[in-house]
Amino acid sequence: MRSKPPAGAPPSLVEAARRGDKKALEKLLSLEQARIYAYGLKMCRNPEDARDIAQETMLAMSRSLHDFRGDAALSTWMFQIARSFCIKKRRRRKGAPAQTEDVDGMALADPSPGPEQTLGAKEMEAALGEALETLPVGAREVLVLRDVEGLTAPEVAKVLGTSVLAVKSKLHRARIALEKTLGPRLGHERPRAKARKSCPDVVALYSQQLEGELTASVCHRMAQHVAECPDCARACDSLKESLALCQRLPAVPVELRDSVRSLVRELIDRRPTDGRIAPKRG
Repeated sequence: MRSKPPAGAPPSLVEAARRGDKKALEKLLSLEQARIYAYGLKMCRNPEDARDIAQETMLAMSRSLHDFRGDAALSTWMFQIARSFCIKKRRRRKGAPAQTEDVDGMALADPSPGPEQTLGAKEMEAALGEALETLPVGAREVLVLRDVEGLTAPEVAKVLGTSVLAVKSKLHRARIALEKTLGPRLGHERPRAKARKSCPDVVALYSQQLEGELTASVCHRMAQHVAECPDCARACDSLKESLALCQRLPAVPVELRDSVRSLVRELIDRRPTDGRIAPKRG
């Protein structure tokens, strides 16, 4: 059973904001800024960069929302904008690669027991940060967009300009790598060498199951094996908890909320009747 992805803005609110409704735009941005901040924080691993990315993305959305026609989901359009600012941030860093890879991510299973029972909140955040840091940029992008933000694989592919097949391939590898790094921090022992040789790769299979890629008969056989094999059961639980931990949205700093609200109101005050932003005077 998958947990619900972060709720997006209702279409009626998006349409009202697109037409220039000030209150609707403010509400829309307040609903989405936590997701953008979380994305920036997980991708750039720096709170200041995350604040800048969130602010720039919110302002870009304010300026160009009138051009959004709903051909794609709002979240797809929004993360395309955020990703462009994230790439710029990475390019400015010394030694950062000039380009990023394609990637994907998704919404997932409720852990039992939850990661909160194993680590404190700060320890969990630190452990997740370290685990994400070990992933290549492309793998991290896929994981964040799919497993943190809850975009579908086709939506992730559209954000990244790649194929769904490439997205899923990187997603599976990213999940396996994340579990391998984060699982021990969540208290899960690694499987015994003997069991590892004789058992199927249940972490990879579970990732494929989450994407609906396994037949019913394969799922049934996997479930039977997990029920009889404590090592594989622990491995599945480890992946569930690792992915559930990814879904923890960090709180948006108060100063960021206030800054975005102030700048958006300034933009709205300069918005003429057609919904476009008028040039700033003076």
